[in-house]
Amino acid sequence: MQVFKFGGSSVANANNIKKVAAIVSNAAKKDSIVVVVSALGGITDLLLQAGKEAANGHTVYQEQIREIEQRHFEAVRALMPVASQSALLSLVKKATNEIEEICNGIFLLREITPKNLDRLAAYGEWLSSQIIAAAFKQGDMQVLWKDAREFIFTNSDFTNAEVDLAITEKEIRKYFKENKSNVFVVPGFIGRDGNGVTTTLGRGGSDYTAALIAAAVDATSLQVWKDVNGMMTADPRMAPNAKVIEHISYSEAMELSHFGAKVLYPPTIQPVMSKNIPLYVKNTFAPEMPGTIVGGKSKELKTIREHIVSGISSVNNIALISLEGSGMIGIPGFSKRLFEALSQERINVVLITQSSSEHSICVAIDQRYLERARLVVDKAFADEILLKKVEPLKVETNLSIVALVGEQMKSLPGVSGRMFGAMGRNGINIRAIAQGSSEKNISTVIATDDVRKAINVLHEEFFETSYKQLNLFIMGLGNVGAKLMDQLKQQHAFLKQHLKLNVSVVGISNSRKMLFKEHGISLSGWKESLAAGEPASLSDFTNEIIKRNLRNSIFVDVTANQEVAKAYGKLLQKSISVVACNKIAAASPFTEYKKLKELAHVYNARFLFETNVGAALPVIGTLNDLRRSGDEIKSIQAVLSGTLNFVFNHYDGTRKFAEVVKQAQEEGYTEPDPRLDLSGVDVMRKILILARESGFELEMEDIVNHSFMPASCMKGSVEEFYKCMAAEEAHFSNLLDAARADNSQLKFVAELKDGKASVGLQHIKPGNDLYHLYGKDNVVLFYTARYPEQPLVIKGAGAGADVTASGVFADIMRAANE
Repeated sequence: MQVFKFGGSSVANANNIKKVAAIVSNAAKKDSIVVVVSALGGITDLLLQAGKEAANGHTVYQEQIREIEQRHFEAVRALMPVASQSALLSLVKKATNEIEEICNGIFLLREITPKNLDRLAAYGEWLSSQIIAAAFKQGDMQVLWKDAREFIFTNSDFTNAEVDLAITEKEIRKYFKENKSNVFVVPGFIGRDGNGVTTTLGRGGSDYTAALIAAAVDATSLQVWKDVNGMMTADPRMAPNAKVIEHISYSEAMELSHFGAKVLYPPTIQPVMSKNIPLYVKNTFAPEMPGTIVGGKSKELKTIREHIVSGISSVNNIALISLEGSGMIGIPGFSKRLFEALSQERINVVLITQSSSEHSICVAIDQRYLERARLVVDKAFADEILLKKVEPLKVETNLSIVALVGEQMKSLPGVSGRMFGAMGRNGINIRAIAQGSSEKNISTVIATDDVRKAINVLHEEFFETSYKQLNLFIMGLGNVGAKLMDQLKQQHAFLKQHLKLNVSVVGISNSRKMLFKEHGISLSGWKESLAAGEPASLSDFTNEIIKRNLRNSIFVDVTANQEVAKAYGKLLQKSISVVACNKIAAASPFTEYKKLKELAHVYNARFLFETNVGAALPVIGTLNDLRRSGDEIKSIQAVLSGTLNFVFNHYDGTRKFAEVVKQAQEEGYTEPDPRLDLSGVDVMRKILILARESGFELEMEDIVNHSFMPASCMKGSVEEFYKCMAAEEAHFSNLLDAARADNSQLKFVAELKDGKASVGLQHIKPGNDLYHLYGKDNVVLFYTARYPEQPLVIKGAGAGADVTASGVFADIMRAANE
């Protein structure tokens, strides 16, 4: 004999009931089947709402009863031939009349009791099972209907009655021994107390009914049919990549169900576990799917799983209450008194943790019972609180529990480390931790706002053998930003295939518009999508990044905007990494630069700005590697402006200096305002950043700038700047002639030596390492303790949208690999 249980969604309407009938008919060809059913989907809620509305004096309960009646009428008419409908329609009418009479009484008294709620709720399963049994008979199945109240015996704890297991098992055995049929149909969820009064078994009660029957008759299996393909590694509504668990032990299933996996409820597992009866979780709407096997004999279970963790589950609406005080240290009985106080108020403790100093004990409870808990605990410890031996109860709300479950976690080092590390890297603060001695469960209490992120982070850490999700938010879509989008599109498939990295651009913004799409913005049509986006706002953009709270988030700044740079700290504090092409933050006052570095360290984020110096050249990365490996920077010589190098390489006297600068701007080598390049300010920022990364506390004003530009040209608009340069052509011509007379080339050189920095135009002789530098190339010479005479040289293109975008891309990859 097998026991099948079908939930509310499986029997929600006539079409679904026909699917159930086909499943049962096919199974009944091979074995006797006991079918336990829930109420039609949504009916139990309607019944309870009708009772509560009546108690509140609202006549809307009458409309709700009519809806209940109509739902059942429709099911009967769709399932039964006309000639066979009369008896069932009369049964439904009689039942709904009784429901209305009960609600009328509640309406008159303006009072509803748990006993009345149970009486109302029981009609749902009673009616659905009668209709389903009749529908089965239409398919030529031999069917017996049995009222569960005749063999499920409980106490009188209405709405959550406790089953008398001994007498219930005896009566179930007796019934199925004395009655023979191919198919039995039984309403779930309901029972009766010693006085014959209807009770209900609480949350998951129909599953529990099926498990009790399966255990009593020693069924070969219990099959729980749902609207999902089985138990999942995580809630698929939270983690889109959740997978079906093929095999799981009873204890693992119990742990998962206790911590929020609603496919099964904990009481369901105990009866079948005691008899070692395999429990199958299957999908009514995809019966061909294998589903999940829970427990059973060892030969039915895989002995080695692909993953050490079986699943991840969560419980919301949790509050933490903490009892603290120096008067607790070394005094026995505090824990006992705390739990007794909560027990007297029927408040269940979900999680417990206590400090080794005995100075505090912390428990997690359902947030609904918080005020009751506060009152009863403060009352229980009133004397100690008055004497200041114990502090009044401390409370934290809006919390959730996220639990990692798996038998193979036992005695395996590093699981908790991986769990906490993955959560920490994504800025998820853990408020409390509990791990049982069985090592099958590691539970953490976190902010409810972080639950979705935590589940995805943990699922990625323990289940995602395919790829890691990376979420990008890009600010600035000019030349460099557009090239970055092109490169991301070009490399998307490569990254996914070879690096197991799925890069998703979730948010983009320019100075006019911004756009967000959680599942990724199209890298082909992003320009059109952005044009149709909402008005741009820096504060709204950064707030939205924080609000979305996505795992592995990176903010990419491809602007030269000071206000954008000011937003870095806010993002880093939320463990959102920052990749900055913008030099302003790293060249800001030293205290601000240092604070950003510290925030990145404290909040497990990355603050990367390789492209601040030398575009895609590995200048800062190499400098950091030298220092991390114990080398000491003695001095630096560098040509750091691709713009100025381009200008002086192309200025040969045949064209005006202003024309060459204009060409550099048109080809994308200059900053939006070319004066930043020609004034030397941009180079000052770059040598300042290198000085700081070398360990020197320099400010911008500490750098000596030997400017070659006439002061008159640095005022007014960009247009006036070009006019002034044209007018000052003789000045630039003299600079060129002097260099030629000295058999030298003009190079704008940045230097750092003995903690002092300067920038300026220099005559470079042919034998110098800076001489052979063409086009827009940059070069950096590191003189260190290990490279005292022959410097470490980094040389290559130091400007241009493509190479700068590739440098930003490389920083994104560095952040992703942390």
